[in-house]
Amino acid sequence: MAQQQQDIEQRAAQWLKGVLDLCVLGLLRNREAYGYELARRLEEAGMGVIKGGTLYPILNRLETDGYLSVAWRSSDQGPNRKYYRLTADGKALLDHAGKEWTSFAETTAQLIAVEEVDDR
Repeated sequence: MAQQQQDIEQRAAQWLKGVLDLCVLGLLRNREAYGYELARRLEEAGMGVIKGGTLYPILNRLETDGYLSVAWRSSDQGPNRKYYRLTADGKALLDHAGKEWTSFAETTAQLIAVEEVDDR
């Protein structure tokens, strides 16, 4: 049973790795946010604890690829914060890849829900 739980956790980590960038883009669809805020919102959404060593490379890659723009803002609660905002290219990617992911997830759900038919 412990092995099965470990397998489930590894599988979930692989799924998250494949879709985390889309989740980040989705969170930025309607408003900008800084890294810690994104991590908190992902956790609140049920994605688990997303460490900075996972999140910030994704944010940097999305920025480098032109899907996010950034702006530094002062904070009343500590150092300046780097806010991320979706660019037009980021919105286009989210729209296109989001539809692909939704289709993939629906197909997967259908496949794993299919009842086996005894064809004797």
